[in-house]
Amino acid sequence: MDFEVYCDESGLEALTRKDAHLYTGIGGIWIPSDCRDALKHGIAEIKEKHKVYGELKWQKFSPAYYELYKDVIDFFFQSNFIRFRVVLIEATKVDHIKFNNQDAELGFYKFYYQLLQHWIFDFNNYDIFLDLKVNRNKGRLRELEKVLDNANLTSDIKQVQGLPSEQSVGIQLADVLTGLVVAKFNGEITSKGKLSLIEYVEKAHLSRSISPTGKWEEKLNVFKINLKGGW
Repeated sequence: MDFEVYCDESGLEALTRKDAHLYTGIGGIWIPSDCRDALKHGIAEIKEKHKVYGELKWQKFSPAYYELYKDVIDFFFQSNFIRFRVVLIEATKVDHIKFNNQDAELGFYKFYYQLLQHWIFDFNNYDIFLDLKVNRNKGRLRELEKVLDNANLTSDIKQVQGLPSEQSVGIQLADVLTGLVVAKFNGEITSKGKLSLIEYVEKAHLSRSISPTGKWEEKLNVFKINLKGGW
């Protein structure tokens, strides 16, 4: 079966400046490739309903757009073809000197590997799209594709490609969901609108607080990575 994965990050600055936030998050949505048009059409209908046509982005959220983002959240939870996974990285425990040869960019893509690897299954094909960014090492995405391919001999990682987020509703949805989860864990949000949206997700769709989930949680999977090792 063919799948597409759309990814984005939140709180990225904490990987190099540990006092910026408690957590960095890297998240992605998974959809069957033949559901791409359904995703685009669903998000387009929501934007048309609210007469908002720009990019969906957690950082752009304000109380004036509460109903728009609430509808986007509802669309995600009501669409059985969309799954979401986020990896949470505790900033103070990241040691680029010990594990990444002082290369924070390398460490960042190692965390991307952890996001993706655990939801790649045998006998499938994957197109993976990341929010476009300028890397010091221009071969990073090709390296990630190769490592994933080598780790999944019965599946095909067809491509790992950077896309501008404004051109991809998949990346925009990943941005919103990742930003929401990371905001909950960082506990820094004072915006009543964002706090209300987090509470809406917890009450209307989860019936629990947003928290780490089991490995096999399929709809909204939250993996708080253990950087200390051990059990």
